[in-house]
Amino acid sequence: MIIDLPDTTVSQVAKGLVSVREEGGAVALGRVLTLIIATRHGAQEEAIEAANAASREHPMRVIVLILDDQSDDSVSPRLDAQIRVGGDAGASEVVILTAHGAAASNTESLVTGILLPDAPVVAWWPAETPEFPARTALGRIAQRRITDAASQSDPAAWVAGLGEHYSPGDTDFAWTRITRWREQLAAVLDQPPYDQVLTAEVLGAADSPSTSLLAAWLRLKLDVPVTFEYLPAEEWAHGIKSVKLTRPEGEILLERPRPGVAVLTQPGQPSHELSFPRRTLRECLAEELRGLDPDVLYGQVITDGRALLNAPTP
Repeated sequence: MIIDLPDTTVSQVAKGLVSVREEGGAVALGRVLTLIIATRHGAQEEAIEAANAASREHPMRVIVLILDDQSDDSVSPRLDAQIRVGGDAGASEVVILTAHGAAASNTESLVTGILLPDAPVVAWWPAETPEFPARTALGRIAQRRITDAASQSDPAAWVAGLGEHYSPGDTDFAWTRITRWREQLAAVLDQPPYDQVLTAEVLGAADSPSTSLLAAWLRLKLDVPVTFEYLPAEEWAHGIKSVKLTRPEGEILLERPRPGVAVLTQPGQPSHELSFPRRTLRECLAEELRGLDPDVLYGQVITDGRALLNAPTP
């Protein structure tokens, strides 16, 4: 069910949500959080689709905030809204707010009237992202703040600067996308022989912001020299290519020869082929919503671990 509310107010939107529930069109009980998606016009549907899919694991209210024509004084202040429930909203209820002109100047006032009471708030910027998310109006009311380095104009530079504007509660999908890599590497090192790792090397695509984060995590946890290198686009198109750990008895290599598949090679053991599909937006969002406390390890990696790395090899 989709309900359009053109030229409306936040109060009328809140009444519309109550009316939908009272008429039996949707049941909003059991919502565990409010997800605020701050995006631009034309980029909202992909984010809404990911939120709807993630809502089957985390029932929530989704508020999509589209701020158009904010700096254009000739545009009349106006707020258009749309409410989506039922099959159009997964296990959530979606409120899309499109603010025009001066109506877009106070983002906090646009959302406070329709936040779920006594529930955590998560803010997500899937496209353009403020330099200091925690200092924005939305960031101040959110327990968790999600950005995505892959959507920035220079992903590698964005990741390199994450530690400079980090606040507890911040996270980035560049970190979420390497969860499988970290799990597999930790599992390998938990098995005998327990020889010390001497050096590590990470290779990734030229536009992969996760490459340096994985290298920073290895540097922080192993306390050994770690190098990372960006490969030309003709050699590797997306994401991380390989991780090599050097031990006295030989090299451990976790490599993706092709998208979706990884091969683990260890001294004295047969090679193992593993399923390593590229993580979807829905998977990344669902993972970040499973724990709303600050990700302490992420904070250590982008501050302490990243500072220990040398510059990437050209």
